[in-house]
Amino acid sequence: MMKPCLDVVAGIIWQNGLYLAVERPEGFRMAGWWEFPGGKIEKGESRENAIIRELQEELGVTPLDFEFWQDMVHEYDDFFVRLHFFNIHKYSGELASLEGQRWEWVDPALPPVLKYLPADVKIVEALHG
Repeated sequence: MMKPCLDVVAGIIWQNGLYLAVERPEGFRMAGWWEFPGGKIEKGESRENAIIRELQEELGVTPLDFEFWQDMVHEYDDFFVRLHFFNIHKYSGELASLEGQRWEWVDPALPPVLKYLPADVKIVEALHG
């Protein structure tokens, strides 16, 4: 049987040379793991509209200056996830923890220390490369 494939957008939000990592909150699948903010693309929605909507829902901010960076597919035990990563250089609004998640600004010049979702590890390595 074919595994389902989820299409997901993820935002790498930059500020003063640091990027934002968020922790998956209690009650979410894989709670306690760190990731880039984002989520599932709705049926008929563009990747660009999805990243705007997801960041508004999760963090209360609206990306203003952003561009698509790269796609990546990761296989979990019971599904695939296709991630569409965006670099976000400017947003409006104040960051807020609308889903109860913790966040941290990460310096890519230092070795990564957070426990990232397996699907995000290659991206983290590229950022810290």
